[in-house]
Amino acid sequence: MTIDIENKARINWACRRGMRELDISIMPFFENEYDTLSDDDKRLFVRLLECADPDLFNWLMNHGRPDDEDLYYMVKLIQERNRIRMAEIVNKY
Repeated sequence: MTIDIENKARINWACRRGMRELDISIMPFFENEYDTLSDDDKRLFVRLLECADPDLFNWLMNHGRPDDEDLYYMVKLIQERNRIRMAEIVNKY
């Protein structure tokens, strides 16, 4: 079952993975970036959330990459947006 990209409550729930490393990558991206994404990127993000936790962990921690180029694009987007946000936080202090 695919989650509707407008159903933010379900997407928020799907972001909670139960693995700390995933939660600190996926949740901030969802909370800070999701609304700025195009509908296509929102669909891609939801599709990424349908992947297994071990795969997500490996991809987001750079221990491999998805074969699907679209999913790889989303992994890189999450990493880049999180990196920018963290740099902005660090530069405040």
